[in-house]
Amino acid sequence: CQVLVGIIIVSEEAKTMGEEAKIFTLSEVSEHNHAHDCWIVINAKVYNVTKFLEDHPGGDEVLLSSTGKDATDDFEDVGHSESAREMMEQYYVGEIDPTTIPKKTKYTPPKQPHYNQDKTSEFIIKILQFLVPIAILGLAVGIRIYTKSG
Repeated sequence: CQVLVGIIIVSEEAKTMGEEAKIFTLSEVSEHNHAHDCWIVINAKVYNVTKFLEDHPGGDEVLLSSTGKDATDDFEDVGHSESAREMMEQYYVGEIDPTTIPKKTKYTPPKQPHYNQDKTSEFIIKILQFLVPIAILGLAVGIRIYTKSG
């Protein structure tokens, strides 16, 4: 039985500076979730973007709504420029412990019984398929007889 003693993640930024990166849990990062103290997680890295809130082109609400979760998908979906990615380095504060990020689950809709949008029963449809042509034929014969006698 092996026991996991600890996880040490060393970022590229920390390696170049000769030091180990600070490791945060998602709950620690989630505490920094307001305009005066705002941290976000992107690509397993933690950024303190408090000073950038006013300058963010999408507004501060975008960054504030990304707190308390892994915001990587939100960040990538927007398609940030290379200069924006380089700018992130100045806000870097550490790494996220990947074991504290919940696994993404794929949405599966609940099982529902088969729903027949056409509420008319098959029996009524079959009767109508038989009666409508007969009614049309009867109408045509009636019109023929009426116009001949007149």
